[in-house]
Amino acid sequence: MLRLPSFTYLQPRTLPEALAMKADAGPQGMYVAGGTDLYPNMKRRHQEPGVVISLMGIPELRRLEGWTVGTCITLTELSNLPTFQRSYSVVAHAADLVSTPLLRNMGTLGGNLCLDTRCNYYDQTYEWRKAIDFCMKKDGHICWVAPSSPRCWAVSSSDVAPVMVAIGAEYRLVGPSPAAERVVPAARFYHNDGINYLTKQPDEILAAVRLPPPDGWDAVYHKLRRRGSFDFPVLGVAAWVKWQRGSRNAERETVAEARIVLGGVASWPQEMPEAAAALAGTALEDAAIAAAAEAAYRPAKPLDNTDFDLSWRKQMTRVYVTRALEELRRRR
Repeated sequence: MLRLPSFTYLQPRTLPEALAMKADAGPQGMYVAGGTDLYPNMKRRHQEPGVVISLMGIPELRRLEGWTVGTCITLTELSNLPTFQRSYSVVAHAADLVSTPLLRNMGTLGGNLCLDTRCNYYDQTYEWRKAIDFCMKKDGHICWVAPSSPRCWAVSSSDVAPVMVAIGAEYRLVGPSPAAERVVPAARFYHNDGINYLTKQPDEILAAVRLPPPDGWDAVYHKLRRRGSFDFPVLGVAAWVKWQRGSRNAERETVAEARIVLGGVASWPQEMPEAAAALAGTALEDAAIAAAAEAAYRPAKPLDNTDFDLSWRKQMTRVYVTRALEELRRRR
């Protein structure tokens, strides 16, 4: 049986109190919300904090004000909010695809956005990893996926993060002083590195997500996994388009802007700018969709570190980008 290591558990009631606790704990302190990622990792000794600081008792982090969402709102709440089902259906849908109902009841928006990167060699017990020698991500020096690589290739497996990057959300980060508060675009919150995968500093708290006004755009999210529930994505496709009505033909709407973001194929939500460029000025005709799917397929480089054969996963990039864009076209 896997057991949690010994640690001190703190329950602050305000953001300043949480930040002060983290400052006192230093490198031994870690924040936790729902704990559906951190606690299993602690059992496997991926993370071993001496002090765990819960954010779930801070009312500010559970607020929904306009289109600003507190990061301690659970994934179940997010997927069931009528306002989100109506105006941000893509966010509600992505949240609803995470894991199982029990874990969505505990897991939070912030936790999914900060989800630890995953790998077949990393996501094992301490004894298993010790038997083959530890990997670069924890306690070792070699990436077992690509032994000659100087970096870790663990993948980003968040469902909500690719959606936030695609729709252009912004993240509010709170630091230990008022001057340390900052707002960053979702796309700049992530690094393409399996170890240092966030631009967030350890003492910062991801406090809120600011969503763009639901005006003239639409987005969808499609997820590939072995089972219909529970599993992490081995491929996620978030597609966003902003529509404009043509001046010559008022009945025809065309794509003014687009974004296509892939999850599960790199250490960050990977934007595909060439695929998005193939859609500009089109009405999502078959030829434009095919061109975008091909443009997304070429740079997608899944490695042998998650479920399924990597070459098949790469082929599925075309299929899932096509399906996502066809859904957007049907909605018009």
